[in-house]
Amino acid sequence: MATFSVAIVYFVVLFTTEVFTTYVQRPGPDDCEPVVVAHRGSSGYITEHTLGSYALAVTQGADYVEPDLVMTKDGHLIARHENQLEKTTDIAHRPEFADRYRSMSVLGVNISLGWFTEDFTLAEIKTLRTIEPIPLIRPGNTRMDGSMEVPTFQEIIDLVKGLEISQNRTIGIYPELKNGAYFRSIGLPMEQAVVEIFLRNGYIGPLVPVYIQSFEANSLRILKNITDLRLLQLIGRVSVQDKASMISPEGLKDIATYAHAIGPHKNHIIPRDFRNRLGTPTSLVIHAHDVGLKVHPYTFRAENAYLPVEFRSDDPADSALGNLDGELEAYLATGIDGLFIDQPDYLVRLKSRFCNRHL
Repeated sequence: MATFSVAIVYFVVLFTTEVFTTYVQRPGPDDCEPVVVAHRGSSGYITEHTLGSYALAVTQGADYVEPDLVMTKDGHLIARHENQLEKTTDIAHRPEFADRYRSMSVLGVNISLGWFTEDFTLAEIKTLRTIEPIPLIRPGNTRMDGSMEVPTFQEIIDLVKGLEISQNRTIGIYPELKNGAYFRSIGLPMEQAVVEIFLRNGYIGPLVPVYIQSFEANSLRILKNITDLRLLQLIGRVSVQDKASMISPEGLKDIATYAHAIGPHKNHIIPRDFRNRLGTPTSLVIHAHDVGLKVHPYTFRAENAYLPVEFRSDDPADSALGNLDGELEAYLATGIDGLFIDQPDYLVRLKSRFCNRHL
């Protein structure tokens, strides 16, 4: 009996050691910079925030998949760019939910009309089907309208873990908490919910392939007190006073007290001039690196509508694909550590030329 028990213990230790060794040796998302963050999945090719979009991003070589998270009435985290549902689902054509159409109020101010995730249970959300939110820019994505569900955060993690096996590499997860203050105000604290899901799935400590991001500094400060997972402070495009202070050397020092990285709008790194051409790079990347912050700007897209004039195609249509490689090369030359991109395969192709290995 004792011999049998020792044999079992030996087997368990050996198996655990082999699994751990395999995990450690498996290529990871931070092994080589710049990291490729698949913005809403591979959203330039498949409807954003769907399992199909995330899966394509991984098979294209993305290092991280990036779901935006909001909450349901019964406290589940789901992937939507905002809590307003009619922009990305077929809810407007669902008569059974017509009576849920309402105005949304924040601090007593009506800010929008529509259907909102916090008025629906997860079971109800699962009856909806996704649609392409920018059909004029991405008409090809509309071919999948009505074919996919709204995924939960847990389903995204399950997908990533499954793809890690087939891809034989570690894939990062990079969620953004949307409207954290609002959800806290209605009794749905997202910060605790996202940390608990990560913990249940074995994501513990600052070395795991996770970033949690938010535009709300207060949300990140709450997270700093309950987790040591890496955090990223998003910085908006418009330089209102609080955002302008964030990109100053003093503001960056403050961010470094609670976050590992910043995600500035790309115009803060290379502004555009009055002709909508790229101008002279700022010193933001240098100042951020000086205080130990990684820099992952957003958002890079291949369509003319989003490109500087000099990188647009001869086809004048907003939906036409321009020279995204040219824009990427300009930004990579500034020393950024990664970026958010809707067509991750573009950066994957370029990455080997700029790769800074950490192995």
